Amino acid sequence: MPSPDALPPRARPSARLSQLTVPSMPQAVASTAPKASFSTTMSTALVPPPLLSVKKDPKLANNWKTKPVEELTDAEVIAMPDSEYMNDTQLAYFKRKLQELKQGILDNAGETTEHLREDTVVVPDPADRATIEEEHALELRTRDRERKLLKKIEQSIARIDAGDYGYCDETGEPIGVGRLLARPTATLSLEAQQRRELKQKMFGD
Repeated sequence: MPSPDALPPRARPSARLSQLTVPSMPQAVASTAPKASFSTTMSTALVPPPLLSVKKDPKLANNWKTKPVEELTDAEVIAMPDSEYMNDTQLAYFKRKLQELKQGILDNAGETTEHLREDTVVVPDPADRATIEEEHALELRTRDRERKLLKKIEQSIARIDAGDYGYCDETGEPIGVGRLLARPTATLSLEAQQRRELKQKMFGD
């Protein structure tokens, strides 16, 4: 069997993607562990799960016909026939998922305001004060990223209302249920996204 290094670039897309998408973080921030009270407010919205492996369970293929959207699971949505891609049920399911994501971001923003208000007391110890300042910087940075994500969420909801959701902006092809479950705000297919990221890495924006 040839070694991994001998494989052509197309055989190792995950390694290439990891090099393209891992953001940098200042060492001073990365080296400081957040407080327990702060860690509970870190949003998972900015850390999407790995792209779902689309394994359709035939037993779940028709559940969408009898269950309300609120009770459907990701597995049941994936199991839906390809001919039903972005039908009313799927659009309603993703709209609900996006609205929940939006509400979570708004809740996090409110908690950040409370934390900043609570931590206005002057701390005499310089080390403790530096730690608090770094935690504030990290939290504000996260909220800023969520603010940008919030705009994408609102755009995705608008796309659902317009009937354009679920299709690649560049190719017009279906983005795929698995990718949308992992990243509901996606506007490009996985292949188009990889091409764009590679181009940005090579030539810049």
